[in-house]
Amino acid sequence: MIVESPTKAKTIRKFLPKNYIVEASMGHVRDLPQSASDIPARLKGEEWTKLGVNVEEGFEPLYVVPKTKSKVISELKKKLADADELLLATDEDREGESIAWHLLEVLKPKVPVKRMVFHEITKSAIEKALTQVRDVDDRLVRAQETRRILDRLVGYTLSPLLWKKITFGLSAGRVQSVALRVIIERERERLRFKKADYWDLAAKLAAGAEDFDAKLLSIGSSRIASGKDFDESTGKLIAGKKDVRTLEEKEAKELLARLKAADFTVQSVEEKPTTSRPSPPFITSTLQQEANRKLGLSAKEAMRTAQSLYEQGFITYMRTDSPNLSQEALRAARSAIESLYGKDYLSEEVRQFTSKAKGAQEAHEAIRPAGAEFQHPKETGLSGIELALYELIWKRTMATQMAEARKLSVSTRIAAADTVFSASGSRILFPGFLRAYVEGSDDPEAALEDREVALPKLAVGQKLKLNKLDAEAHETKPPARFTEASLVQTLEKEGVGRPSTYASIIGTIQDRGYVRRQGNALVPTFTGFAVTQLLERHFESLVDTGFTSKMEESLDEIAEGKVEYLPYLKGFFLGKDGLQKRVEAQDKKIDPTESRTVDLHHIKGIDIKIGRYGAYVVKNAGAKAAEEVHASIPEDIAPADLTEASIQEIIETSEKGPQSIGKDPDTGKDIYCLIGRYGAYVQLGEASEDKEAPKPRRASLPKGVSPRDVTLELALKWLSLPRELGVHPDTKKPINCNVGRFGPYVVHDGNFRSLKKTDDVYTVTLERALELLAEEKKGRGGASVVKELGKHPADDKPVQVLDGKYGMYVKHGKTNATIPKDADLEKFTIADAIPLLDAREKADGAKTKKGRGRKR
Repeated sequence: MIVESPTKAKTIRKFLPKNYIVEASMGHVRDLPQSASDIPARLKGEEWTKLGVNVEEGFEPLYVVPKTKSKVISELKKKLADADELLLATDEDREGESIAWHLLEVLKPKVPVKRMVFHEITKSAIEKALTQVRDVDDRLVRAQETRRILDRLVGYTLSPLLWKKITFGLSAGRVQSVALRVIIERERERLRFKKADYWDLAAKLAAGAEDFDAKLLSIGSSRIASGKDFDESTGKLIAGKKDVRTLEEKEAKELLARLKAADFTVQSVEEKPTTSRPSPPFITSTLQQEANRKLGLSAKEAMRTAQSLYEQGFITYMRTDSPNLSQEALRAARSAIESLYGKDYLSEEVRQFTSKAKGAQEAHEAIRPAGAEFQHPKETGLSGIELALYELIWKRTMATQMAEARKLSVSTRIAAADTVFSASGSRILFPGFLRAYVEGSDDPEAALEDREVALPKLAVGQKLKLNKLDAEAHETKPPARFTEASLVQTLEKEGVGRPSTYASIIGTIQDRGYVRRQGNALVPTFTGFAVTQLLERHFESLVDTGFTSKMEESLDEIAEGKVEYLPYLKGFFLGKDGLQKRVEAQDKKIDPTESRTVDLHHIKGIDIKIGRYGAYVVKNAGAKAAEEVHASIPEDIAPADLTEASIQEIIETSEKGPQSIGKDPDTGKDIYCLIGRYGAYVQLGEASEDKEAPKPRRASLPKGVSPRDVTLELALKWLSLPRELGVHPDTKKPINCNVGRFGPYVVHDGNFRSLKKTDDVYTVTLERALELLAEEKKGRGGASVVKELGKHPADDKPVQVLDGKYGMYVKHGKTNATIPKDADLEKFTIADAIPLLDAREKADGAKTKKGRGRKR
């Protein structure tokens, strides 16, 4: 039996007799060539091999076995030689079907071959799958192959065009370019946004001993404007809004003074019972969204963790767009609910859900705990992020079969002179499913309390006491940038790509430098703008969500046998308006200078261009070379946040050139404030033309500090780092403090500790540093050091065992390697760690990490 991963193989072995050999293919065993070195010698001279698809010969793909898979295939062939049957047990989706087909093509077995599929790895599921074997489904294989060929045609045809017209190293993709355009469109909305200012009044009222908050609702017959009443593109009230008035500051303060002497009387009280129903069980996209919101996981991290849970037998298959639950799952959930919460918490009838997403396939099952009985999270033996994600899936599944939550909503209107104030509250009468799962919350019990906003018992005509009255200023906010969760939600709604591909799509647009993270937000870069701009102007359909959604539908129809793959590929690539002819025609029309210029509209008289080292501004564009001024735009400035003032500051700094702000009293060297690709910084002394000479000391400006505000005193303070605090009493080695990528820290002999919020890196003492160094070490993401193994023989750097959010791992320098789950940590030594670290470094490849220099 062949599966994809060692973990999956290990889990399945437990459920099979000893005469079954279960081996892993380690994912795909063949793919299209990634570089010229992958092309077989006999085909080196063929022009079509650069594409990896022979479009003139029926779009025949050129499949090659990666060098890293040769040993795997040899081992599989050896094991197969002793077998009397081959079972292909790769995943049940199209990609799994494709892997199974490629295994057949490469291994060429002479024994009977059967395909078996299952959506969970439990004893009963495996035993059932063994009785329901089938042949490899050629239609699914062809659909997956067509998808792969389409991706190659788009990527390898458009990317060279981007290199020629913008800058080298850029890429386009069938789905990634559409996802990027969605993010760019939101940034354009932010660019068009016009802020609106408005005021209202907030009252603190009391009925007896209980007080509550109320907001100004109306004056006379006119409702007071709130944020939703303003047009985002003009900053004015939306046209056609009747009986709505904007409260200005002067009017608000005058009204406040007048109402302080007014009587506040209850005008109406309305009570309304409401019910809420649980969300459907997880599918791939909703799991990614909630894992991002609740656990802070990226789509890639969520899918990697879910894959691990599936392969260990804890959850059902994690790539699905069906919210359907099997009868077995329904019985398991309802039994667990009755046992844990009581019969009152069971829904009266069994609940089933259907998908509303475009192109959803209902054949699969939702993501849920595996088996006929759901393991309680506390009984799984899981830890860290695996436990957190399993618990999320367990709670969500349980909630689907729980009773509706019943609430009582209360709203009241309070009259004061010619104004009306409003207040509302709610009380949970019966929590129902909320006892197990509250969307967007980690702690259902705490979330229940947060959801209750109590109002005192009020009666019409009742006089209330005014405890406090404030005039409050507000301003409208631009549309929020996409997070991974909201982007996944939008892509699924539009039918772009498939949920199983979202993690790689989001990863790709970040890796390409088209999007960067700012907190949890996905912020497009100027390079991303330039790429999208070119594709919109010359290949609009390829970045249109409707066109891409239709492509997905066609691929589904190929899988169902409704559409033939070859005519579809010919029409897309070789047709009258096919991609090949369009690229050839547009290549002559596209002006590189225009393509490298980012059109932001709101910046007049300045050009923003893309160069080899990123985005830069050009003043006096088109003038004589000596009159043009070029200046790098720091990468931390988003396109919608680039203002005329910030551009002027960047240009002024560039025009002046290095201007000394004073001299260092210790060295006598000049200190400069400069702006580079990564933002503003101060520098001690001049940079030498000699590449071998040591670089001058530099320090980045703290966030929020403008180059105009830099003084000699501030510059000397920032350049004082790193500071030596003294020597460690035990080792006699120095202890230093500095600011790094993850904030301020102290370090001793390669041992780092982050400073606390109350510590100041410029004043922290030796005594305080010793206290911090004595604390248990926490790594990134809260990983704690479990064991010090000693120093690595190659460089004397420490080797440690850490407990991180993905489990135990060994660390040496920048290399992390997962420790096998069956390893005995008590007996785990540096001799065990070194082979794991060597394998990790080898897998990562010999990557030369070059420091990025700053540009003036």
